[in-house]
Amino acid sequence: MQKKVLKKSLIKTLLLSLCLGFQWNLEAQLPVSKVWVADLGNGTYKNPVIHADYSDPDACRVGTDFYMTASSFDAVPGLPILHSKDLVNWKLIGHALKRQPPFEHFSKTQHGNGVWAPAIRYHRGEFVIYYPDPDFGIYVTKAKNPAGPWSEPLLVEGGKGLIDPCPFWDTDGQAYLVHGWAGSRAGIKSVLTIKKMNSEGTAIVDEGVIVYDGHELDPTVEGPKIYKRNGYYYIFAPAGGVATGWQLVLRSKNIYGPYERKVVMEQGTTSINGPHQGAWVNTHLGEDWFLHFQDKGIYGRVVHLQPMKWVKDWPVIGNDKDGDGNGEPVLTYQKPNVGKVYPIITPPESDEFDSVKLGLQWQWQANPKGTWHTTSNQGFLRLYSDKIPEEAQNYWDVPNMLLQKFPSNRFMATTKLTFKPNPKLENEKVGLIIMGKSYAYLASKSDKEGISLVYTVCKKASEKSAEQETLIDKVERGKEVYFRVNVWEAGKCQFAYSTDGQAFINVGAEFSAEVGLWIGTKIGIFCTRTSQINDSGYADFDWFRVEPPVVK
Repeated sequence: MQKKVLKKSLIKTLLLSLCLGFQWNLEAQLPVSKVWVADLGNGTYKNPVIHADYSDPDACRVGTDFYMTASSFDAVPGLPILHSKDLVNWKLIGHALKRQPPFEHFSKTQHGNGVWAPAIRYHRGEFVIYYPDPDFGIYVTKAKNPAGPWSEPLLVEGGKGLIDPCPFWDTDGQAYLVHGWAGSRAGIKSVLTIKKMNSEGTAIVDEGVIVYDGHELDPTVEGPKIYKRNGYYYIFAPAGGVATGWQLVLRSKNIYGPYERKVVMEQGTTSINGPHQGAWVNTHLGEDWFLHFQDKGIYGRVVHLQPMKWVKDWPVIGNDKDGDGNGEPVLTYQKPNVGKVYPIITPPESDEFDSVKLGLQWQWQANPKGTWHTTSNQGFLRLYSDKIPEEAQNYWDVPNMLLQKFPSNRFMATTKLTFKPNPKLENEKVGLIIMGKSYAYLASKSDKEGISLVYTVCKKASEKSAEQETLIDKVERGKEVYFRVNVWEAGKCQFAYSTDGQAFINVGAEFSAEVGLWIGTKIGIFCTRTSQINDSGYADFDWFRVEPPVVK
Protein backbone atom coordinates (compact mmCIF):
# COMPACT_ATOMS: atom_id res chain seq x y z
CA MET A 1 0.00 0.00 0.00
CA GLN A 2 2.87 2.45 0.83
CA LYS A 3 4.30 2.11 -2.69
CA LYS A 4 0.92 2.95 -4.15
CA VAL A 5 0.56 6.04 -1.93
CA LEU A 6 4.03 7.29 -2.90
CA LYS A 7 3.37 6.67 -6.60
CA LYS A 8 0.05 8.50 -6.49
CA SER A 9 1.63 11.40 -4.59
CA LEU A 10 4.34 11.77 -7.24
CA ILE A 11 1.76 11.65 -10.03
CA LYS A 12 -0.33 14.34 -8.35
CA THR A 13 2.75 16.56 -7.87
CA LEU A 14 3.72 16.14 -11.52
CA LEU A 15 0.25 16.97 -12.72
CA LEU A 16 0.13 20.06 -10.53
CA SER A 17 3.46 21.20 -11.96
CA LEU A 18 2.28 20.68 -15.52
CA CYS A 19 -0.86 22.70 -14.84
CA LEU A 20 0.92 25.78 -13.45
CA GLY A 21 -0.15 28.80 -15.46
CA PHE A 22 -3.04 26.93 -17.00
CA GLN A 23 -6.68 26.55 -15.97
CA TRP A 24 -7.33 23.06 -14.63
CA ASN A 25 -9.99 21.30 -16.70
CA LEU A 26 -12.37 19.87 -14.14
CA GLU A 27 -14.32 18.17 -16.90
CA ALA A 28 -11.40 15.79 -17.37
CA GLN A 29 -12.17 14.38 -13.94
CA LEU A 30 -15.76 13.45 -14.78
CA PRO A 31 -16.40 9.68 -14.53
CA VAL A 32 -17.00 8.01 -17.88
CA SER A 33 -17.91 4.34 -18.03
CA LYS A 34 -15.73 1.96 -20.00
CA VAL A 35 -18.66 -0.41 -20.55
CA TRP A 36 -21.76 1.73 -21.32
CA VAL A 37 -22.00 5.28 -22.67
CA ALA A 38 -25.34 6.44 -24.07
CA ASP A 39 -24.01 9.62 -25.69
CA LEU A 40 -22.80 8.56 -29.14
CA GLY A 41 -20.74 11.74 -29.56
CA ASN A 42 -22.38 12.76 -32.84
CA GLY A 43 -25.47 14.55 -31.55
CA THR A 44 -27.40 11.33 -30.99
CA TYR A 45 -27.84 8.90 -28.11
CA LYS A 46 -28.74 5.26 -27.56
CA ASN A 47 -31.10 3.73 -25.04
CA PRO A 48 -30.89 2.95 -22.22
CA VAL A 49 -29.34 6.27 -21.21
CA ILE A 50 -28.39 4.55 -17.91
CA HIS A 51 -27.85 0.80 -18.22
CA ALA A 52 -28.21 0.24 -14.47
CA ASP A 53 -30.98 -0.47 -12.00
CA TYR A 54 -32.45 2.99 -11.31
CA SER A 55 -35.96 1.63 -10.90
CA ASP A 56 -39.10 3.79 -11.13
CA PRO A 57 -37.26 6.98 -12.16
CA ASP A 58 -38.78 10.39 -11.55
CA ALA A 59 -37.32 13.73 -12.56
CA CYS A 60 -37.84 17.47 -12.51
CA ARG A 61 -36.19 20.48 -14.15
CA VAL A 62 -34.95 23.59 -12.35
CA GLY A 63 -33.74 26.22 -14.81
CA THR A 64 -31.41 24.38 -17.15
CA ASP A 65 -30.70 21.51 -14.73
CA PHE A 66 -32.45 18.16 -14.49
CA TYR A 67 -32.60 16.06 -11.33
CA MET A 68 -33.67 12.44 -11.04
CA THR A 69 -34.31 9.99 -8.22
CA ALA A 70 -35.33 6.32 -8.15
CA SER A 71 -36.44 3.44 -5.95
CA SER A 72 -33.78 2.05 -3.63
CA PHE A 73 -35.73 -0.52 -1.55
CA ASP A 74 -33.59 -1.63 1.44
CA ALA A 75 -30.24 -0.42 0.05
CA VAL A 76 -28.48 2.27 2.10
CA PRO A 77 -27.78 5.04 1.34
CA GLY A 78 -31.09 5.29 -0.48
CA LEU A 79 -32.95 7.66 -2.79
CA PRO A 80 -30.14 8.34 -5.28
CA ILE A 81 -29.94 11.87 -6.69
CA LEU A 82 -28.68 12.22 -10.26
CA HIS A 83 -28.04 15.45 -12.18
CA SER A 84 -27.96 16.14 -15.91
CA LYS A 85 -27.77 19.11 -18.24
CA ASP A 86 -29.03 17.27 -21.33
CA LEU A 87 -31.07 14.23 -20.11
CA VAL A 88 -28.53 11.85 -21.67
CA ASN A 89 -25.43 12.32 -19.53
CA TRP A 90 -26.16 11.73 -15.84
CA LYS A 91 -23.96 12.29 -12.79
CA LEU A 92 -24.71 10.66 -9.45
CA ILE A 93 -24.40 13.53 -6.95
CA GLY A 94 -25.67 12.04 -3.70
CA HIS A 95 -28.45 10.32 -1.80
CA ALA A 96 -31.38 11.83 0.04
CA LEU A 97 -31.64 8.98 2.55
CA LYS A 98 -28.48 8.33 4.58
CA ARG A 99 -30.22 5.91 6.94
CA GLN A 100 -33.65 4.38 6.49
CA PRO A 101 -36.37 4.67 9.16
CA PRO A 102 -37.48 2.93 11.26
CA PHE A 103 -33.78 2.55 12.05
CA GLU A 104 -33.93 -0.67 14.06
CA HIS A 105 -36.17 -2.33 11.46
CA PHE A 106 -33.70 -1.54 8.69
CA SER A 107 -30.66 -2.61 10.68
CA LYS A 108 -31.44 -6.00 9.14
CA THR A 109 -31.81 -6.87 5.47
CA GLN A 110 -35.35 -6.22 4.25
CA HIS A 111 -35.31 -7.50 0.67
CA GLY A 112 -38.01 -5.89 -1.48
CA ASN A 113 -39.11 -3.55 1.31
CA GLY A 114 -38.20 0.06 2.03
CA VAL A 115 -38.21 2.78 -0.61
CA TRP A 116 -40.59 2.10 -3.49
CA ALA A 117 -41.31 4.52 -6.35
CA PRO A 118 -40.56 8.11 -5.21
CA ALA A 119 -41.33 11.51 -6.77
CA ILE A 120 -39.05 14.56 -6.85
CA ARG A 121 -40.29 18.14 -7.27
CA TYR A 122 -39.02 21.70 -6.79
CA HIS A 123 -41.46 23.87 -4.81
CA ARG A 124 -41.01 27.29 -3.19
CA GLY A 125 -37.23 27.19 -3.51
CA GLU A 126 -36.87 23.67 -2.11
CA PHE A 127 -36.41 20.21 -3.55
CA VAL A 128 -38.90 17.73 -2.11
CA ILE A 129 -39.04 13.95 -2.44
CA TYR A 130 -42.10 11.93 -1.47
CA TYR A 131 -41.36 8.25 -1.09
CA PRO A 132 -43.44 5.29 0.09
CA ASP A 133 -42.58 2.48 2.42
CA PRO A 134 -45.38 -0.06 1.80
CA ASP A 135 -45.21 -1.26 5.41
CA PHE A 136 -45.11 2.10 7.19
CA GLY A 137 -46.52 4.86 5.00
CA ILE A 138 -45.55 7.86 2.89
CA TYR A 139 -42.60 10.08 3.85
CA VAL A 140 -41.30 13.46 2.67
CA THR A 141 -37.75 14.80 2.76
CA LYS A 142 -36.59 18.27 1.67
CA ALA A 143 -33.37 20.05 0.69
CA LYS A 144 -32.21 23.45 -0.55
CA ASN A 145 -29.33 21.79 -2.38
CA PRO A 146 -30.14 18.57 -4.27
CA ALA A 147 -26.70 17.17 -3.37
CA GLY A 148 -27.75 17.48 0.28
CA PRO A 149 -28.11 17.68 3.13
CA TRP A 150 -31.69 16.41 3.05
CA SER A 151 -34.02 16.69 6.03
CA GLU A 152 -34.89 13.71 8.20
CA PRO A 153 -37.84 11.87 6.60
CA LEU A 154 -41.20 13.01 7.94
CA LEU A 155 -44.17 10.64 7.89
CA VAL A 156 -46.91 12.37 5.86
CA GLU A 157 -49.39 9.53 6.24
CA GLY A 158 -48.92 6.27 8.09
CA GLY A 159 -50.43 3.00 6.96
CA LYS A 160 -49.87 -0.19 5.01
CA GLY A 161 -50.08 -0.46 1.24
CA LEU A 162 -49.70 3.26 0.45
CA ILE A 163 -47.34 3.39 -2.55
CA ASP A 164 -46.02 5.55 -5.39
CA PRO A 165 -46.92 9.05 -4.14
CA CYS A 166 -46.63 12.22 -6.19
CA PRO A 167 -47.34 15.75 -4.88
CA PHE A 168 -49.08 18.53 -6.78
CA TRP A 169 -49.65 22.16 -5.88
CA ASP A 170 -52.54 23.71 -7.84
CA THR A 171 -52.69 27.31 -9.01
CA ASP A 172 -54.85 28.21 -6.01
CA GLY A 173 -52.17 26.93 -3.63
CA GLN A 174 -54.01 23.75 -2.60
CA ALA A 175 -51.65 20.81 -2.19
CA TYR A 176 -52.62 17.31 -3.26
CA LEU A 177 -51.05 13.86 -3.21
CA VAL A 178 -51.87 11.11 -5.69
CA HIS A 179 -50.83 7.53 -4.90
CA GLY A 180 -51.46 3.88 -5.68
CA TRP A 181 -52.09 0.83 -3.53
CA ALA A 182 -50.05 -2.34 -2.94
CA GLY A 183 -52.38 -5.32 -2.93
CA SER A 184 -49.94 -7.33 -0.82
CA ARG A 185 -50.45 -4.93 2.10
CA ALA A 186 -53.70 -3.07 1.45
CA GLY A 187 -55.75 -5.94 0.06
CA ILE A 188 -56.61 -3.88 -3.03
CA LYS A 189 -54.68 -2.64 -6.05
CA SER A 190 -55.33 -1.20 -9.55
CA VAL A 191 -56.89 2.00 -8.18
CA LEU A 192 -55.47 5.53 -7.83
CA THR A 193 -56.34 7.91 -5.00
CA ILE A 194 -56.00 11.70 -4.65
CA LYS A 195 -55.83 13.29 -1.19
CA LYS A 196 -55.51 16.85 0.06
CA MET A 197 -52.44 17.94 2.01
CA ASN A 198 -51.74 20.96 4.17
CA SER A 199 -50.02 23.86 2.39
CA GLU A 200 -46.57 22.72 3.54
CA GLY A 201 -47.16 19.26 2.07
CA THR A 202 -46.30 17.60 5.37
CA ALA A 203 -49.63 16.02 6.33
CA ILE A 204 -52.72 14.49 4.69
CA VAL A 205 -55.92 16.32 5.68
CA ASP A 206 -58.69 14.11 4.25
CA GLU A 207 -59.41 10.46 3.42
CA GLY A 208 -59.09 11.05 -0.31
CA VAL A 209 -61.02 10.05 -3.42
CA ILE A 210 -60.44 7.09 -5.73
CA VAL A 211 -60.18 8.89 -9.08
CA TYR A 212 -59.43 5.91 -11.32
CA ASP A 213 -60.25 2.21 -11.23
CA GLY A 214 -58.11 0.17 -13.60
CA HIS A 215 -59.47 -3.29 -12.82
CA GLU A 216 -61.12 -3.78 -16.24
CA LEU A 217 -58.81 -1.98 -18.69
CA ASP A 218 -55.60 -1.28 -16.77
CA PRO A 219 -54.83 -3.95 -14.18
CA THR A 220 -52.02 -3.10 -11.76
CA VAL A 221 -52.24 0.60 -12.57
CA GLU A 222 -49.76 2.28 -10.21
CA GLY A 223 -46.89 4.78 -10.12
CA PRO A 224 -49.03 7.89 -10.85
CA LYS A 225 -47.41 11.26 -11.64
CA ILE A 226 -49.70 14.30 -11.76
CA TYR A 227 -49.28 17.49 -13.84
CA LYS A 228 -51.40 20.38 -15.14
CA ARG A 229 -51.35 21.78 -18.68
CA ASN A 230 -53.77 23.89 -20.73
CA GLY A 231 -56.48 23.56 -18.10
CA TYR A 232 -56.23 19.76 -17.93
CA TYR A 233 -55.06 17.70 -15.00
CA TYR A 234 -52.94 14.79 -16.27
CA ILE A 235 -52.09 11.58 -14.46
CA PHE A 236 -49.30 9.58 -16.12
CA ALA A 237 -49.39 6.00 -14.82
CA PRO A 238 -47.98 2.60 -15.82
CA ALA A 239 -50.35 -0.35 -16.09
CA GLY A 240 -50.30 -4.00 -17.10
CA GLY A 241 -47.32 -5.15 -15.03
CA VAL A 242 -43.65 -4.22 -14.75
CA ALA A 243 -42.28 -6.38 -17.57
CA THR A 244 -45.35 -6.51 -19.79
CA GLY A 245 -47.32 -3.27 -19.46
CA TRP A 246 -47.91 0.07 -21.13
CA GLN A 247 -47.86 3.79 -20.39
CA LEU A 248 -51.30 5.16 -19.58
CA VAL A 249 -52.30 8.83 -19.43
CA LEU A 250 -55.50 10.11 -17.84
CA ARG A 251 -56.85 13.65 -18.24
CA SER A 252 -59.66 15.70 -16.78
CA LYS A 253 -60.71 19.35 -16.32
CA ASN A 254 -61.43 18.50 -12.66
CA ILE A 255 -58.74 17.07 -10.39
CA TYR A 256 -61.22 14.50 -9.07
CA GLY A 257 -62.33 13.48 -12.55
CA PRO A 258 -63.97 11.87 -14.36
CA TYR A 259 -60.79 11.09 -16.27
CA GLU A 260 -60.48 10.21 -19.94
CA ARG A 261 -58.07 7.37 -20.70
CA LYS A 262 -55.48 6.86 -23.42
CA VAL A 263 -52.53 4.49 -23.91
CA VAL A 264 -49.68 6.68 -25.20
CA MET A 265 -46.75 4.20 -25.36
CA GLU A 266 -46.29 0.44 -25.45
CA GLN A 267 -43.73 -2.07 -26.69
CA GLY A 268 -45.14 -2.35 -30.22
CA THR A 269 -42.66 -3.88 -32.65
CA THR A 270 -39.62 -3.08 -30.47
CA SER A 271 -37.56 -5.18 -28.07
CA ILE A 272 -38.28 -2.76 -25.21
CA ASN A 273 -40.67 -4.67 -22.97
CA GLY A 274 -43.00 -2.96 -20.48
CA PRO A 275 -42.00 0.62 -21.32
CA HIS A 276 -43.57 2.75 -18.60
CA GLN A 277 -43.29 4.37 -15.13
CA GLY A 278 -41.39 7.58 -15.35
CA ALA A 279 -41.33 11.33 -15.69
CA TRP A 280 -42.41 13.97 -18.18
CA VAL A 281 -39.88 16.81 -18.34
CA ASN A 282 -39.39 19.68 -20.76
CA THR A 283 -36.28 21.65 -21.64
CA HIS A 284 -35.95 25.40 -21.14
CA LEU A 285 -36.15 25.66 -24.94
CA GLY A 286 -39.56 23.97 -25.02
CA GLU A 287 -38.92 20.34 -26.00
CA ASP A 288 -40.80 17.55 -24.21
CA TRP A 289 -39.19 14.28 -23.12
CA PHE A 290 -40.14 11.22 -21.09
CA LEU A 291 -37.84 9.15 -18.85
CA HIS A 292 -38.97 5.61 -18.05
CA PHE A 293 -37.62 2.18 -17.18
CA GLN A 294 -37.39 -1.18 -18.89
CA ASP A 295 -37.23 -4.35 -16.79
CA LYS A 296 -34.14 -6.23 -18.02
CA GLY A 297 -34.18 -9.01 -15.43
CA ILE A 298 -30.73 -9.49 -13.91
CA TYR A 299 -29.68 -6.03 -15.14
CA GLY A 300 -32.54 -4.43 -13.25
CA ARG A 301 -34.87 -1.67 -14.38
CA VAL A 302 -32.73 0.42 -16.69
CA VAL A 303 -33.49 4.02 -17.70
CA HIS A 304 -34.66 5.06 -21.17
CA LEU A 305 -35.27 8.50 -22.67
CA GLN A 306 -38.08 9.01 -25.18
CA PRO A 307 -39.04 12.02 -27.31
CA MET A 308 -42.49 13.34 -26.52
CA LYS A 309 -44.92 15.74 -28.18
CA TRP A 310 -48.42 17.04 -27.57
CA VAL A 311 -51.19 16.35 -30.09
CA LYS A 312 -54.69 17.66 -29.34
CA ASP A 313 -53.80 17.96 -25.64
CA TRP A 314 -52.64 14.35 -25.42
CA PRO A 315 -48.98 13.37 -25.01
CA VAL A 316 -47.46 11.08 -27.62
CA ILE A 317 -44.32 9.28 -26.39
CA GLY A 318 -41.69 7.63 -28.60
CA ASN A 319 -42.16 6.90 -32.29
CA ASP A 320 -45.81 7.01 -33.41
CA LYS A 321 -45.51 5.11 -36.70
CA ASP A 322 -49.19 5.06 -37.67
CA GLY A 323 -50.24 8.38 -36.14
CA ASP A 324 -52.77 6.90 -33.71
CA GLY A 325 -51.25 8.68 -30.71
CA ASN A 326 -49.73 5.50 -29.27
CA GLY A 327 -45.97 5.50 -29.65
CA GLU A 328 -43.29 2.88 -29.19
CA PRO A 329 -39.80 3.28 -27.71
CA VAL A 330 -36.82 4.48 -29.75
CA LEU A 331 -33.42 2.81 -29.54
CA THR A 332 -31.43 5.78 -30.90
CA TYR A 333 -32.47 9.40 -31.36
CA GLN A 334 -31.29 12.97 -31.67
CA LYS A 335 -30.21 14.36 -28.29
CA PRO A 336 -32.40 16.96 -26.60
CA ASN A 337 -31.82 20.54 -27.70
CA VAL A 338 -30.57 22.30 -24.57
CA GLY A 339 -28.66 25.09 -26.32
CA LYS A 340 -25.15 23.66 -26.06
CA VAL A 341 -23.16 20.43 -25.92
CA TYR A 342 -22.17 19.14 -22.49
CA PRO A 343 -19.36 16.71 -21.54
CA ILE A 344 -19.99 12.98 -21.50
CA ILE A 345 -20.49 11.69 -17.97
CA THR A 346 -21.92 8.50 -16.45
CA PRO A 347 -22.69 7.23 -12.94
CA PRO A 348 -19.50 5.97 -11.23
CA GLU A 349 -18.50 2.30 -11.29
CA SER A 350 -14.77 1.98 -10.55
CA ASP A 351 -13.32 3.23 -7.27
CA GLU A 352 -9.66 3.83 -6.43
CA PHE A 353 -10.63 4.34 -2.76
CA ASP A 354 -8.58 7.55 -2.66
CA SER A 355 -11.26 9.64 -0.93
CA VAL A 356 -12.24 9.87 2.72
CA LYS A 357 -15.71 8.83 1.57
CA LEU A 358 -16.93 5.78 -0.31
CA GLY A 359 -17.83 6.24 -3.95
CA LEU A 360 -21.50 7.13 -4.40
CA GLN A 361 -22.16 3.88 -6.31
CA TRP A 362 -21.78 1.78 -3.15
CA GLN A 363 -24.72 0.71 -0.98
CA TRP A 364 -25.09 -1.60 2.02
CA GLN A 365 -27.88 -4.15 2.47
CA ALA A 366 -29.09 -2.39 5.64
CA ASN A 367 -28.41 0.65 7.82
CA PRO A 368 -24.65 0.40 8.37
CA LYS A 369 -22.70 0.21 11.60
CA GLY A 370 -19.84 2.62 12.09
CA THR A 371 -17.43 -0.31 12.47
CA TRP A 372 -17.98 -1.92 9.07
CA HIS A 373 -15.45 0.13 7.13
CA THR A 374 -13.09 3.05 7.01
CA THR A 375 -11.74 5.05 4.10
CA SER A 376 -8.79 7.40 4.16
CA ASN A 377 -6.61 9.53 1.93
CA GLN A 378 -4.04 6.74 1.89
CA GLY A 379 -5.53 5.05 -1.13
CA PHE A 380 -7.44 2.04 0.19
CA LEU A 381 -10.72 0.92 1.74
CA ARG A 382 -10.56 -1.16 4.90
CA LEU A 383 -13.43 -3.53 5.63
CA TYR A 384 -13.56 -4.97 9.15
CA SER A 385 -15.12 -8.37 9.61
CA ASP A 386 -18.57 -8.30 11.21
CA LYS A 387 -20.39 -11.26 12.69
CA ILE A 388 -23.02 -12.86 10.50
CA PRO A 389 -26.47 -12.60 12.14
CA GLU A 390 -27.50 -15.68 14.10
CA GLU A 391 -30.65 -16.08 12.01
CA ALA A 392 -28.82 -15.89 8.68
CA GLN A 393 -28.67 -19.21 6.85
CA ASN A 394 -26.41 -17.72 4.15
CA TYR A 395 -25.32 -14.32 2.81
CA TRP A 396 -28.83 -13.41 1.62
CA ASP A 397 -29.51 -12.07 5.12
CA VAL A 398 -26.09 -10.57 5.83
CA PRO A 399 -26.30 -6.76 6.00
CA ASN A 400 -22.64 -5.75 5.58
CA MET A 401 -22.45 -6.54 1.88
CA LEU A 402 -20.99 -3.49 0.07
CA LEU A 403 -22.66 -3.65 -3.33
CA GLN A 404 -23.32 -1.71 -6.52
CA LYS A 405 -25.57 -2.16 -9.53
CA PHE A 406 -24.63 -4.05 -12.68
CA PRO A 407 -23.40 -1.24 -15.01
CA SER A 408 -23.93 -2.88 -18.39
CA ASN A 409 -24.88 -6.12 -20.11
CA ARG A 410 -21.17 -7.01 -20.40
CA PHE A 411 -18.36 -6.00 -18.04
CA MET A 412 -15.42 -7.18 -15.97
CA ALA A 413 -14.80 -6.23 -12.33
CA THR A 414 -11.42 -6.66 -10.66
CA THR A 415 -10.30 -5.77 -7.15
CA LYS A 416 -6.93 -5.88 -5.44
CA LEU A 417 -6.87 -6.65 -1.72
CA THR A 418 -4.80 -7.73 1.26
CA PHE A 419 -6.40 -9.88 3.98
CA LYS A 420 -5.24 -9.67 7.58
CA PRO A 421 -7.49 -11.93 9.66
CA ASN A 422 -7.53 -11.93 13.43
CA PRO A 423 -5.39 -14.93 14.50
CA LYS A 424 -7.81 -15.59 17.37
CA LEU A 425 -10.71 -16.08 14.97
CA GLU A 426 -11.57 -18.71 12.41
CA ASN A 427 -13.83 -18.47 9.38
CA GLU A 428 -13.24 -14.82 8.65
CA LYS A 429 -13.85 -14.22 4.96
CA VAL A 430 -13.20 -11.43 2.50
CA GLY A 431 -14.37 -11.66 -1.06
CA LEU A 432 -15.89 -10.54 -4.35
CA ILE A 433 -19.56 -11.46 -4.77
CA ILE A 434 -22.29 -11.60 -7.42
CA MET A 435 -25.44 -11.15 -5.33
CA GLY A 436 -29.04 -12.16 -6.08
CA LYS A 437 -31.59 -14.77 -5.08
CA SER A 438 -28.76 -17.14 -5.90
CA TYR A 439 -25.21 -15.91 -5.49
CA ALA A 440 -21.56 -16.82 -5.95
CA TYR A 441 -18.33 -15.44 -4.56
CA LEU A 442 -14.56 -15.86 -4.55
CA ALA A 443 -13.04 -15.34 -1.11
CA SER A 444 -10.03 -15.64 1.16
CA LYS A 445 -10.96 -17.58 4.28
CA SER A 446 -9.04 -17.96 7.54
CA ASP A 447 -8.72 -21.25 9.41
CA LYS A 448 -6.28 -22.99 11.79
CA GLU A 449 -3.86 -23.70 8.97
CA GLY A 450 -3.78 -20.19 7.55
CA ILE A 451 -5.68 -18.64 4.67
CA SER A 452 -7.48 -20.59 1.98
CA LEU A 453 -8.89 -19.41 -1.31
CA VAL A 454 -12.46 -20.68 -1.71
CA TYR A 455 -15.13 -20.47 -4.39
CA THR A 456 -18.70 -20.62 -3.09
CA VAL A 457 -22.08 -20.95 -4.81
CA CYS A 458 -25.45 -20.69 -3.10
CA LYS A 459 -28.42 -21.69 -5.24
CA LYS A 460 -31.84 -20.54 -4.01
CA ALA A 461 -30.23 -18.45 -1.30
CA SER A 462 -33.47 -16.50 -0.81
CA GLU A 463 -35.08 -19.81 0.20
CA LYS A 464 -32.48 -20.34 2.97
CA SER A 465 -30.44 -22.93 1.06
CA ALA A 466 -26.92 -23.83 2.18
CA GLU A 467 -23.74 -22.74 0.44
CA GLN A 468 -21.54 -25.12 -1.54
CA GLU A 469 -17.87 -24.30 -0.96
CA THR A 470 -14.88 -25.48 -3.01
CA LEU A 471 -11.26 -25.15 -1.85
CA ILE A 472 -9.11 -23.58 -4.59
CA ASP A 473 -5.68 -22.75 -3.17
CA LYS A 474 -3.71 -21.46 -0.20
CA VAL A 475 -2.87 -17.77 0.24
CA GLU A 476 -0.03 -16.30 2.28
CA ARG A 477 -1.15 -14.00 5.10
CA GLY A 478 -0.69 -10.34 4.19
CA LYS A 479 -0.02 -11.12 0.52
CA GLU A 480 -1.86 -9.17 -2.14
CA VAL A 481 -4.39 -11.07 -4.21
CA TYR A 482 -6.58 -10.04 -7.13
CA PHE A 483 -10.18 -11.19 -7.51
CA ARG A 484 -12.00 -10.84 -10.80
CA VAL A 485 -15.32 -11.72 -12.40
CA ASN A 486 -16.26 -11.47 -16.06
CA VAL A 487 -19.95 -10.91 -16.77
CA TRP A 488 -21.24 -11.64 -20.25
CA GLU A 489 -24.65 -11.49 -21.93
CA ALA A 490 -27.49 -13.13 -20.03
CA GLY A 491 -25.51 -12.76 -16.81
CA LYS A 492 -23.01 -15.54 -17.39
CA CYS A 493 -20.27 -14.99 -14.81
CA GLN A 494 -16.77 -16.42 -14.60
CA PHE A 495 -14.65 -15.83 -11.49
CA ALA A 496 -10.85 -15.78 -11.54
CA TYR A 497 -7.94 -14.90 -9.27
CA SER A 498 -4.32 -13.81 -9.58
CA THR A 499 -1.37 -13.27 -7.26
CA ASP A 500 0.44 -10.85 -9.58
CA GLY A 501 -2.37 -8.99 -11.35
CA GLN A 502 -1.30 -10.36 -14.72
CA ALA A 503 -2.02 -14.08 -14.99
CA PHE A 504 -5.58 -14.91 -13.91
CA ILE A 505 -6.78 -18.43 -13.17
CA ASN A 506 -10.45 -19.25 -13.67
CA VAL A 507 -12.24 -20.95 -10.78
CA GLY A 508 -15.40 -23.01 -10.91
CA ALA A 509 -17.92 -23.32 -13.70
CA GLU A 510 -19.81 -20.37 -15.15
CA PHE A 511 -22.36 -18.99 -12.72
CA SER A 512 -25.69 -17.66 -13.98
CA ALA A 513 -26.58 -14.45 -12.17
CA GLU A 514 -30.08 -14.11 -10.75
CA VAL A 515 -32.24 -11.14 -9.84
CA GLY A 516 -32.83 -9.96 -6.30
CA LEU A 517 -36.28 -9.12 -4.97
CA TRP A 518 -37.63 -6.30 -7.21
CA ILE A 519 -34.05 -5.46 -8.18
CA GLY A 520 -31.36 -6.63 -10.58
CA THR A 521 -28.23 -8.53 -9.64
CA LYS A 522 -25.55 -6.64 -7.75
CA ILE A 523 -21.80 -6.96 -7.52
CA GLY A 524 -19.62 -6.08 -4.57
CA ILE A 525 -17.27 -6.95 -1.75
CA PHE A 526 -17.57 -8.12 1.86
CA CYS A 527 -15.74 -9.06 5.05
CA THR A 528 -17.47 -11.38 7.54
CA ARG A 529 -16.92 -13.73 10.46
CA THR A 530 -18.98 -16.40 12.19
CA SER A 531 -18.03 -15.81 15.84
CA GLN A 532 -17.70 -12.89 18.23
CA ILE A 533 -14.69 -11.89 20.32
CA ASN A 534 -13.37 -8.49 21.37
CA ASP A 535 -11.74 -7.63 18.04
CA SER A 536 -11.86 -8.32 14.30
CA GLY A 537 -9.64 -8.94 11.37
CA TYR A 538 -9.81 -6.78 8.27
CA ALA A 539 -9.06 -6.51 4.58
CA ASP A 540 -7.60 -3.57 2.68
CA PHE A 541 -8.97 -3.03 -0.82
CA ASP A 542 -6.55 -1.11 -3.00
CA TRP A 543 -9.07 -0.48 -5.78
CA PHE A 544 -12.16 -1.79 -7.57
CA ARG A 545 -12.20 -1.40 -11.37
CA VAL A 546 -14.90 -2.00 -13.97
CA GLU A 547 -13.71 -2.58 -17.53
CA PRO A 548 -14.84 -4.40 -20.67
CA PRO A 549 -14.81 -8.19 -20.22
CA VAL A 550 -12.31 -10.54 -21.78
CA VAL A 551 -13.42 -11.98 -25.10
CA LYS A 552 -15.36 -15.14 -24.43
